[in-house]
Parts: sequence; structure tokens; C-alpha cells
Amino acid sequence: MISSNDFRTGVTIELDGSVWRVVEFLHVKPGKGSAFVRTKLKNAQTGNVVERTFRAGETVPQANIEKRTMQHTYKDGEDYVFMDMETYEETRLAPDQMGDRVKYIKEEMAVNVVFWNEQVLEVELPTSVILEVIETDPGVKGDTATGGSKPATVETGAQVMVPLFISVGEKIKVDTRDGSYLGREN
Repeated sequence: MISSNDFRTGVTIELDGSVWRVVEFLHVKPGKGSAFVRTKLKNAQTGNVVERTFRAGETVPQANIEKRTMQHTYKDGEDYVFMDMETYEETRLAPDQMGDRVKYIKEEMAVNVVFWNEQVLEVELPTSVILEVIETDPGVKGDTATGGSKPATVETGAQVMVPLFISVGEKIKVDTRDGSYLGREN
């Protein structure tokens, strides 16, 4: 159990049979009446965001989540197969269980898989990955004076906007949170 006074951003709680992550919280002490905590909660399974108010000191069950380091070993049809690095057990995940970050997963990549009651909540990727450009238009010298960008397809099939000087075969660093180009890999 966790008190509403101990809410912080990122804390996970159980409400109505689901796992909710605290996105925002505000302790309010009005001049008249009792204190309360106004929160914005995000459902870890569906992604829905709701606002909810708790009395100060009200206790709610804290979600027992577990992070396991797993390695993506191969893709079997549509499913992605991950191997637990401690027990060597395999877990199969469908693309919809992993969200939009699935387009940055490549083989032998280590990720954190978050479980709640043996149910997968999310797959946490590293903040940046190194991917090879497999398709992009050639940049013509003198196209722009200030630089520009063009779309490029990387080895996992994701589309990334890259500077004009990037060519096919180069390895680039991509931010997995928003899909932005971070630079060339040396």
C-alpha cells in the first residue's frame, strides 16, 4: 500500500483492476477543508489518461511490477521472440504489445520488459539505437544553403528524417523516444 502523500511521477498503482502510472501530481491544501492530491494517471495497458483526486493520506495498492532484461533473438512470423537473460526462457510478443517502438528493435538487442502479474505491460528500449540506412535519395551538392532533411529507411523498416549528406550504407544514431536523427555513428 502507498499513501497518496507519497505519490511521485512514475509511481505505479493498482486501481479498478488495472495498473496506472502517475504522470502528474499536485498536493493541494485549501484554506478551508482538508488537503487532497490531484493526479493525472496513465493506464499502463491501454494508454488512457484520466484525472483523479485522492484525499491526503488515502492509501492505494502499489502495483508490483517487475523489469526483466531480455534479448530479442528472432522474429517468428509476426511475433517477436525475446530470451530472458537469467533463465533463458523465451517470451513471444505481438507487435501491438510493444507499441510504436517496435520499429526500432533489431536482433540481439537487449531491452527491459516490464511485467505485472506475469502480463507484459511494455518494452523499454535504450534511448538511442544505431541503425544502418538501407534506402534514401541521394543528396545533391548545393541543394540548400542552410542544410535540410530527407526521409531515409533504416534496417528495421522505420522512416527517419536525416540530413542531406547521409547516404545508403551509413550507420546513424536514432532516438527511440521520438524517432529523430541524433548523428552518425563513428
